[in-house]
Amino acid sequence: MKTVPLARFTVLAAVAGGVSPGLCHAHPLERQLDCQSSAHRFIAPLVDDGSIDASPMRVEANSINAFKPTHDSNLTAYGFRVYAVLGYEHGDAMFKQGKGKPINDSAYGVVVLGSKDSVEARVREAGSTAVVHEVVPMLMTAVFCDGSHMRNTAGTVQAEASSSH
Repeated sequence: MKTVPLARFTVLAAVAGGVSPGLCHAHPLERQLDCQSSAHRFIAPLVDDGSIDASPMRVEANSINAFKPTHDSNLTAYGFRVYAVLGYEHGDAMFKQGKGKPINDSAYGVVVLGSKDSVEARVREAGSTAVVHEVVPMLMTAVFCDGSHMRNTAGTVQAEASSSH
């Protein structure tokens, strides 16, 4: 009978030990996902501080670059762990262009580990206008700022990106 409480304690300690480091040292990105920025202003600081790899792990036909978080970055968005950081900005050397038509002049976001319904609830609760799209049912969801509010100011965004980095 003494092994049952010990087993419960061991399981509790293992779970707490596995969860708390990620929560204590999380690097939240929800403030930047308010869709009022550009891809360069979102991604450049993450590259500079080593939170994501500088080279994209994948470039989609629509030019969206997917950057992998580094091992110790602990990136989160709306309380969900970030699987990938997404972005593209026209004319910015930080981003590679795909083979098709670019999605927009500037677009950015993340892919998180979580179901679309739970992610969307937190995104809307935070007041973000980001697009929420299911990537893998019940497992992965994209939170994406498509840059539509910047379509008329693409030149300004491009000039700001060039001068800020």
